[in-house]
Amino acid sequence: MSKVVDALNCKCPNCKKGKIFMNGGNILLLNIPKMNDRCPECNYKFERETGFFFGAMFVSYALASAQMIGSLVMFWYFIDLSPLRVFAIICMTAFLLSTINFKLSRSIWIYLFY
Repeated sequence: MSKVVDALNCKCPNCKKGKIFMNGGNILLLNIPKMNDRCPECNYKFERETGFFFGAMFVSYALASAQMIGSLVMFWYFIDLSPLRVFAIICMTAFLLSTINFKLSRSIWIYLFY
């Protein structure tokens, strides 16, 4: 269970102390999070090979799909909003959670291959 918590907190899989990302980014300023090349604590290299994070796109897709489906079910079936409003809510949810998805997908991908 501690590996799941460390992956969600974006900690280094080797030492569990260092951070994977330098900053958190800001979606409203259109800044994506900046990632460290190596762990500041133990010098663990995060990118194993060129193109390593290509697979993180699939993790990000799964996270975004789950969030969108959750929003659809909550706002359409339980709250009974109109389809246009539900579509707008889903688009805003995807936009606002994009930096979180970026960070989590890369962190989960690193932990899958540690």
